[in-house]
Amino acid sequence: MAPDMNSHHSRTPTSRRSFIKGLTAAGAVLPVLSTLPRTSSAEDASAYTSAAIDWKQAAGQTITVVGAVHPWSNAITPLLADFTGLTGINVVTDFQMETTYLSALPIRFAQGSTTPDVFMYTTYGQGISEGWLEPLNGYYSDKSLTDLKWYDESDLLKTARAFPVWSDGERYAFPITSEAMTLFINRDARAAKDLPVPQTFDELLATAKAVKTSEMSGIAMRAQAGGNSSPPAMGFVFSYGGDIVKDNKAAFDSPEAIAAIDMYGRMLSQAGPAAIGNYEWYQVLDDFLQGRTAMAIDSSNFATDISNPAKSRVAGEAGFATFPHLPGRSPVPFMSHWQACVNSRSQHKRAAFLLLLWATSRPTSLQTAAAGLATTRVSAWSSEGFKKAFGAQAAEAALTNLQDADVERAKAILFHPQSRAILDAFMIGVNEVVSGDKLAKVAMTAAAEKANAAIRG
Repeated sequence: MAPDMNSHHSRTPTSRRSFIKGLTAAGAVLPVLSTLPRTSSAEDASAYTSAAIDWKQAAGQTITVVGAVHPWSNAITPLLADFTGLTGINVVTDFQMETTYLSALPIRFAQGSTTPDVFMYTTYGQGISEGWLEPLNGYYSDKSLTDLKWYDESDLLKTARAFPVWSDGERYAFPITSEAMTLFINRDARAAKDLPVPQTFDELLATAKAVKTSEMSGIAMRAQAGGNSSPPAMGFVFSYGGDIVKDNKAAFDSPEAIAAIDMYGRMLSQAGPAAIGNYEWYQVLDDFLQGRTAMAIDSSNFATDISNPAKSRVAGEAGFATFPHLPGRSPVPFMSHWQACVNSRSQHKRAAFLLLLWATSRPTSLQTAAAGLATTRVSAWSSEGFKKAFGAQAAEAALTNLQDADVERAKAILFHPQSRAILDAFMIGVNEVVSGDKLAKVAMTAAAEKANAAIRG
């Protein structure tokens, strides 16, 4: 990665010392860093058998794990045979495209299904209010099931420690990844116009328009009329000083939010791809990988694909930067932790908990991080394996965006019982603005009214 892709803080290229300082600034308590050289299966096993846990207590059981096709599912799947060897628990997986998966899961739970046992999840508030998620505090405190000293929660990033905690202090999930909206830039396209890295929203708009050609859009972001497309647009709203939900009401009809979505719409209508109204993250990522867009804003977890020459035509030209901001304001990108939960109706809850404990432990996280997964652990983020697989510049940009994010504003919408209806209404409004069907004030006022009607029931 070229050193000119600095963030708005004008960072120099990442060093191990500065990167670890960033982790500390994020609220992490740094443990003694270690790696797990895979020299023997006995050595690998000792990282787990040193825990005061009877890993074989559910041997012979079979659990089903479902989720989205995602960097986490890609990273954890090859290691599941190790989990079976350690515990004797068999694991059946079913990973689907994200939109399909998220649409089908509530139907399955509403029917009272005992499977899946473990599932990736985002609509936390809905799951809790409907009773689909198993409360986990009791499992954490069960000394026959959990060795808290070995698990070492102080090794979790600050945001990951705070994210799954519900208002009553109960935990219903394990955070499994860390991601924040990040700016990707094709350096060659930008350099052809001799332009600096855009830092403000106005600079981003000007750059996107300047680098757009008949064969390459200036910028791509999600704009499909569905809640799953909301993360980039939510970062615009937060960075303009707005909220998605405030005081249990949809708040994206505020002047700040309307100004943010007006900018989002102008950016994509003036410099985006022709079919931008249909764009989900798949199209955004594919356009950037294939060199069809000069810039994109989406999940920091895409860095491994972007930097992989086997998948990306722009691997050598790709750069990573922090989220844009208003002059005089700090950026507030949307951040989240994908979470994994235990089905409250599962017949194998202890086995399911053991899987999540193992999957998010320090030794497993070091292995998934070496595959490029942005885990929730400090030791994994600061490992050489992660920085090599993810890219030092991409890791620095992601970490900066995580530090700049507002966890509580993100949780206010993600954990709301009506989050899906609220985000669907929000993105219908955004889509109308991007498509030029309505002005931002008209679209977002109507969208907020629709969301608030869903909240009132």
